[in-house]
Amino acid sequence: MLRRIGFFLITNLAILVIFSIVLTIVQAVFGVNFGHIAGANQDYLTLLIYAAVIGFTGSIISLLMSKSIAKWTMGVQVIDQPRDKLEAWLLETVRSHAQKAGIAMPEVGIYQGEANAFATGPTRNNSLVSVSTGLLATMNKEEVAAVLAHEVSHVSNGDMVSYMLIQGVMNTFVVFLSRIIGNFVDRAVLRNENDAPGIGYYVTSIILDIVLGVLATIIVAYYSRAREYRADAGAAWIMGSPRPMINALARLGSVPTEELAPALKGFGVMGNIGDLFASHPPIESRIQALQALER
Repeated sequence: MLRRIGFFLITNLAILVIFSIVLTIVQAVFGVNFGHIAGANQDYLTLLIYAAVIGFTGSIISLLMSKSIAKWTMGVQVIDQPRDKLEAWLLETVRSHAQKAGIAMPEVGIYQGEANAFATGPTRNNSLVSVSTGLLATMNKEEVAAVLAHEVSHVSNGDMVSYMLIQGVMNTFVVFLSRIIGNFVDRAVLRNENDAPGIGYYVTSIILDIVLGVLATIIVAYYSRAREYRADAGAAWIMGSPRPMINALARLGSVPTEELAPALKGFGVMGNIGDLFASHPPIESRIQALQALER
C-alpha cells in the first residue's frame, strides 16, 4: 500500500511539472497568451488549447508509463526465463493467444494478491499481461487460459489507447466548460468589472470541476463496462468457445478478489461493480452475454 501511495504521489508530481513545461512551450512557440483563459478578455480558443493540454497530458503520460506503473505498484515479476513448468505454460499460452489475436508477444508477469489479472501498455505491440498468485491457485488451466485470452483481447482491441483518448476528451470538456461558466458567473452574476477574474470565477470553476468530473467519470465507466463485454467475446473467440470464459467468470464470483491500483482498475478481469461508477459489469451479466454467444 505504501508503495502504491508513494508512486502515485511521485507520478502526479511529475505530471504537474510536465504540465508547466508543455504550457510554457505552447505559449512560446505558438504565441498563445494563457492569461486570456479567464477575465474580461476570455478567449475561447485559448481556453480550449489550455483545457486540451491539461486534459490530455496526464492521460498520455499515464499511458506511456503504464507498464512501469503496473510493475511498481503491483509488484509484478516479469517472466524473462521460466523457472518452472507453470511459468513456461503461461508464456506459451500468452504467445499462442497473441499470435491468434495478431499482436506482438506481450510481457508476461505474476504478482502477489487475490484472484485477478490485468493488461496494460502504451500500444498493441508493447504490452504487459499479468496474473495474480491467487488466480493461479484457484483456477484450472483452461480457466486461466480464458482469463489470459480476455486480457490479450483488451490489448488487441487497443483498449488502453481508446481509454486514454476518452479520458482526455472528458478531462478537456470538464476544464473548458467549468471555466466558461465560472467566468460567466463572475462577470454577469456577481458583476465583477475588473479585467482579472474574481473570486466567483475560482469558486465556481472548482465546484464545477468536481460536479462535471463526476459526470465524466460516469461516462468513462460506461465505456469501460462496454469494453469488458468485448474482451469477454474476444476471449471466447480466442478459446474457440465461450464456455471456458463462462467457467472462469463463475469461479471469480466464488473466490476472494482484489481491487487493482487506481491506474489499472479499468484493465483487470475484475473491478468495482454495482453502480454507475463501476469499471466492470456484474459477473452475472457478463455470463449471460457469453451464454447468448454460446447459443
